[in-house]
Amino acid sequence: MDINFISSTAPSLSRRDFLKLTGIGLFGLLTPHWKRFAELESGQQGRILETNIDVYDIPSFTGKIVKFYWKDSIVPITSVTIGDNDPPYNRVWYRIGEEGYAHSGTIQPVRTRLNLPSNEIPEGGILGEVTVPYTDAYWEPDKGNEVAYRYYYETTHWISGLVSGENGDLWYRILEDKWEDVFYVPASHLRLLTPDELTPLSPHIPLDEKRIEVRTADQIVAAYEREKVVFVTRTATGAKFSNGDYSTPSGHHIVYHKRASRHMAAGNLALNGFDLPGVPWVCYFTEDGISFHGTFWHNDFGKPRSHGCINLTPLAAKWVYRWTLPYVPFDEQRAYEPYGTAVDVI
Repeated sequence: MDINFISSTAPSLSRRDFLKLTGIGLFGLLTPHWKRFAELESGQQGRILETNIDVYDIPSFTGKIVKFYWKDSIVPITSVTIGDNDPPYNRVWYRIGEEGYAHSGTIQPVRTRLNLPSNEIPEGGILGEVTVPYTDAYWEPDKGNEVAYRYYYETTHWISGLVSGENGDLWYRILEDKWEDVFYVPASHLRLLTPDELTPLSPHIPLDEKRIEVRTADQIVAAYEREKVVFVTRTATGAKFSNGDYSTPSGHHIVYHKRASRHMAAGNLALNGFDLPGVPWVCYFTEDGISFHGTFWHNDFGKPRSHGCINLTPLAAKWVYRWTLPYVPFDEQRAYEPYGTAVDVI
């Protein structure tokens, strides 16, 4: 379940009409994906993102705490509702089974889908996506071995082969793109992507007639084709932290470097640093590494909170990845060109 303001099928709006809508807070009307809150598909789960979170008897931080969960706990999401005006930018709450309500910003919507392993791995490798709430990546294909990283739902990883462990379990061999290491993940926890999933969107639209606008004041990303809005989503842009100002740089940019998967790491983990393998659908638009990308470490869109990048849900980031130029061939890990889709950060 993806609570996002996304609209690739909504009626075209002029830039003027779009600005009017966002100015009065009605941009949610652009999306056909707001389901009735009780109409969740069975099997919807949530992964706890913070060290611990509280569950309340009502969808409000003023309610009575009835339970708490630790990080990476997997809970059932049985419905979605709108809480009070705290916080005003994200009023979405999840009902956790029959226990109570938790704010959506601290829970990643996930599912558990196991896959049949495939030995049809091309010579150059293939992109895979994690389809379980999380899976551990090991230094060797053996669960008794040391864990290198934990990979989370909807992260993407470059698979270079299928191997059998000592007890006959099947593992995918993962090429680590930052440290150039090799890890092993249970093969049933990843699915192989297909070429159809990554075909370019709107390839008939010329380069100079596509543009993305990032409205930092509204925390909204909008895509334009010939000045018509074709896609809108909420975002979380760069913020100011105790150790520096990481605001997303304003101005005119272009997408020039794209990767379907990227291990992002920088700084001291004890002081606002990060170490995030498998960040999906990365579209860089500055030489300093600022990009659009999928986000799995929070679900709290609508306020600045990144190190400068444009945080999106994986679904929204994948749309941007497919729609923007330059295109990345399916069998390649990246594209790097002197041209690309225009990005205006305002």
